[in-house]
Amino acid sequence: MDGGRVNQKRRTRNAILDAATELVRAGRAVTMPEVAKAAEVSEATAYRYFPDLASLLREAVAGTLFDPAEALAPLAGQADPVVRVAAATEHLLRHVLLHEGAVRAMIAATITRPAGPTPRPGLRFGLIEAALAPPAELAGLGARAVAQLKRDLAVVMSAEALFGLTDLHGLPAEEAVESIVHTASVLTRTAVGEGFSGRR
Repeated sequence: MDGGRVNQKRRTRNAILDAATELVRAGRAVTMPEVAKAAEVSEATAYRYFPDLASLLREAVAGTLFDPAEALAPLAGQADPVVRVAAATEHLLRHVLLHEGAVRAMIAATITRPAGPTPRPGLRFGLIEAALAPPAELAGLGARAVAQLKRDLAVVMSAEALFGLTDLHGLPAEEAVESIVHTASVLTRTAVGEGFSGRR
């Protein structure tokens, strides 16, 4: 293959990826037809470079991700896990709302191809670890109780919970965020309280 052909293929691939990335950053619905239209290529061409939407999303979302530790850096002096979990939950949900179209597409790809490589980055797990990192208030909890709290929070701190409240329950996005932050805080406060009782 000559160099000109290689360069053209690289430019076409980059155009498709750039178009998908812009759709992700804009929070718009991300579909192959929309990506192809934005990249000014045919849908068939887009599929030649990316066999499915999931493989395209894996690369397109990379520039929108955040580091959990950096996200909670403003709370560096805050040891209360309830406060930290509340902040982590709100940060995640606002990130979801900002990139809602891509998040919905990633969830759909995960559901339709559960055995395939997932495009979802699992940001909630890193945020939960960072939120519960200061150990002082969790000292009374055993390893099993801490692990259970993390699993409980993973259910609540999620795009699925957010969309369940907005899509199925009909809550406005802001009320849904407040509800989920409240639930995550209650879970954490209860776990910490049980640990405190166990130390008495």
